[in-house]
Amino acid sequence: MIGNDKCPVCLSGSIRDFLFRRNVPVHQNLLIKDRHSAINVPRGDLDLAVCEECGFVFNRAFDPNRLQYGPAYENAQYHSPSFDDYLSDLANHIVSERNVRNSNIVEVGCGQGYFLRKLVEYPGAENVGFGFDPSYQGELIQLDGRLRFERCYYDETCANVPADVVISRHVIEHVPDPLKMLRTIKAALVNSKDARIFCETPCVEWILRGRVIWDFFYEHCSYFTATSLATAFEVAGFKVESVQHVFEGQYLWLEATLADEENNEIRRTRGPVLRLAGEFARCEQQMKDAWREKIKEMAALEKIALWGAGAKGVTFANLIDQQANYIDSIVDVNPQKQGCFVPGTGHSIIGPEGLEKRGIATAILMNPNYRDENLALLRQSGLEVRLIEKI
Repeated sequence: MIGNDKCPVCLSGSIRDFLFRRNVPVHQNLLIKDRHSAINVPRGDLDLAVCEECGFVFNRAFDPNRLQYGPAYENAQYHSPSFDDYLSDLANHIVSERNVRNSNIVEVGCGQGYFLRKLVEYPGAENVGFGFDPSYQGELIQLDGRLRFERCYYDETCANVPADVVISRHVIEHVPDPLKMLRTIKAALVNSKDARIFCETPCVEWILRGRVIWDFFYEHCSYFTATSLATAFEVAGFKVESVQHVFEGQYLWLEATLADEENNEIRRTRGPVLRLAGEFARCEQQMKDAWREKIKEMAALEKIALWGAGAKGVTFANLIDQQANYIDSIVDVNPQKQGCFVPGTGHSIIGPEGLEKRGIATAILMNPNYRDENLALLRQSGLEVRLIEKI
């Protein structure tokens, strides 16, 4: 990793610290089967800084050696019907609006291949998919050879794999040196000069504007604005076609092609991120105190839960109820997470059916994008559980 006194994207030495959290769990998405192990997970420091030139936000204290992405790592979101609809809409955008048909598609960090399969199985698209991920667990060849997987990283050794399109969704935010990752992808495309690149990652401005204190955590060491994401791609030798806000503003979606590095214009526009980071830093403690007081008041009157055992819910629990004294449990629709325990605090993770069994009257929603879906689930199940998302 580039020294933590310089911006990993534009190499500027003008960086400003704005958020420090000591001894946070390094993983938010591990499947942990016993409470003792959940409480005693590895920890690290969150020391966030913002580049005053390009607006990139990164964890200066990040140590990749503390993380273990293996079979116990689980962050699939497609168990949510509304998120699965979002993925289907994204696949439609790629195939229909960007005309990705009869194409060889490479997905970098494909997980278990769920989204790549959507692109290959899209009716009439006739695409072929190649997924790369060291943590992939399934069969290596599927759909009569139209879908193939490799349990490795995508790098220059993969140059023989034909690539009309390269997709990377929610990978770059886990990488401490984004330029190295992007240059590695470019090196793998030495024989695919006309390849198009699609990248999706969280939007740090959405986090800062909304003061979503539970959306900064150790697994994500790199946070992008629209302009700093474009800067990273341009520095790495890509020509950025567009950067859009998607998923109700929570994510950024970038589209690019390979560029002639000598003629590539590089933007370094920080935008409002410095101001937003300063405002966030000034209000963070107040927000934590307000939530703690609210949780204590609610717990004195009724049983409460969090809804969403992904990174947001796990981070909220660790910020607000470290000793698991007030929040009864965390509910999640992902069956693999049910019956597990929250890293750091040891809260139980339950399915929606557990709300009634545990006598939970109120659930705090961790992501507003799932509000309608969860309200519908409660109505269909006949559960009288109040759903809140603000103090």
